Amino acid sequence: MIALTVFAGTMLAYAPAALARDDGGQGWWGQTTDSQITSVMFIVIAFFPTLIVVLTIIQSRLDKRKHAREDATRARERSADWRGGW
Repeated sequence: MIALTVFAGTMLAYAPAALARDDGGQGWWGQTTDSQITSVMFIVIAFFPTLIVVLTIIQSRLDKRKHAREDATRARERSADWRGGW
């Protein structure tokens, strides 16, 4: 609770300075045009499906390895050579 109070107090102390900046509403990039915004948004739109496809491929390969390992374990359990005993 103390950490939350300190954090909230710090944010309230710095808020007036952040809101009083005189940069004309420009961010880090500077003055932007509609064409620049459109290009960036198309990149964002292309990024997320690409990310989903890449992560799906990674997951499917990991699942293949897992199932192959499970199949090998079952095959070893069925084999008399690996059971042990006298």
